[in-house]
Amino acid sequence: MKDLTPDPDSLDPIETASRDEIAALQLKRLQWSLGHAYENVPHYRAAFDAAGVQPEDLTDLADLAKFPFTVKQDLRDNYPFGMFAVPREEVVRVHASSGTTGQPTVVGYTRNDLKTWADVVARSMRAAGTRAGDIVHISYGYGLFTGGLGAHYGAERLGCTVVPVSGGMTARQVQLIEDFRPSTIMVTPSYMLSILDCYREAGLDPAASPLNVGIFGAEPWTNAMRAEIEAAFDMHAVDIYGLSEVIGPGVAQECVETKDGLHIWEDHFYPEIIDPETGEVLPDGELGELVFTSLTKEAFPIIRYRTRDLTRLLPGTARAMRRMEKVTGRSDDMMIVRGVNVFPTQIEEQILALEGLAPHFQVELSREGRMDAMVVHVEGADDAVGVVLAERIKERIGVTCAVKVGAPGSVPRSQGKAVRILDRRS
Repeated sequence: MKDLTPDPDSLDPIETASRDEIAALQLKRLQWSLGHAYENVPHYRAAFDAAGVQPEDLTDLADLAKFPFTVKQDLRDNYPFGMFAVPREEVVRVHASSGTTGQPTVVGYTRNDLKTWADVVARSMRAAGTRAGDIVHISYGYGLFTGGLGAHYGAERLGCTVVPVSGGMTARQVQLIEDFRPSTIMVTPSYMLSILDCYREAGLDPAASPLNVGIFGAEPWTNAMRAEIEAAFDMHAVDIYGLSEVIGPGVAQECVETKDGLHIWEDHFYPEIIDPETGEVLPDGELGELVFTSLTKEAFPIIRYRTRDLTRLLPGTARAMRRMEKVTGRSDDMMIVRGVNVFPTQIEEQILALEGLAPHFQVELSREGRMDAMVVHVEGADDAVGVVLAERIKERIGVTCAVKVGAPGSVPRSQGKAVRILDRRS
């Protein structure tokens, strides 16, 4: 793999600022964001008043803990535009969730918000090893999902040539990669595995592809999956983090020179880690639920938004900003099987540790009488490896399951976020 460490002179000044400088900027911007939300969004005015706090009560960063959380249901209750803090005419773009689990959540952007978004994605891509003039193949979905357009405008801001492929038509994706010779691909990690399968089915050597950098986000993935992708393509695989409620992709990025967690762009997004049960703010280094407050967003300020993503905050390394550990799972896609907490990433780690199994899998939950039952569907050529996998899951995760080994292609593929869990217990 190429050495893609960025030139220190290319970094934004804030990336190398002192912690005191970062904290001073955060306090100033946080005071503005709280006031902006309170003055212009009825939901926040009511929530702050009910909690007995006012924006001026924040005189220190620790005072943020006095303010109420925002949860996804708050956004649904104010559908479609009730959370906007500017007149609708000043909103130049909207994005929305799919709404598959309830009322869609709608977010809006002013022109300045779009500039900020493009800036943080460009910063993220540069940290990943992409450079101005590179060709970038974007396989994130375009449309109301923030992934495709967020990556697109960030790549253009960095000065790249963009190939806006979106998802699907995997054989065509491979053909365009071979023909156009992009050095960077931006895609979900699960779909990158489908692209890898297609390379092999076509008789092509993925290690000979032009790709130097893969920027993977939108779903949790493991270091074991990183190792498989990097070995297959001879490329750097790095993590990007974001969610539409905060801005979209570009909230945090793993740096190619260290690959030791995602640096949060703390000049725009203030992170906290809380106990998912009590809401208590936890110190850096402890595992908990990630909470974000926007510092510069105009159309859609977000105050103490509970992401449901589980991670921990760590000191900065390649950048001055703090890092978040790779997301280990979500508090709302955690499976509780016979009293045991199980995350899809734990299953994935055991699959990738065994030879003879493809990295595609799906977990099916059902109820047999009064007991939970878990079946892990995988792909491989030998049923015996399924027995080994079941034993590893029992020994290392602590839950008994059945493993069904199917032929290649038997596990449903996703062109976006992988559907890892089928919960039929209800």
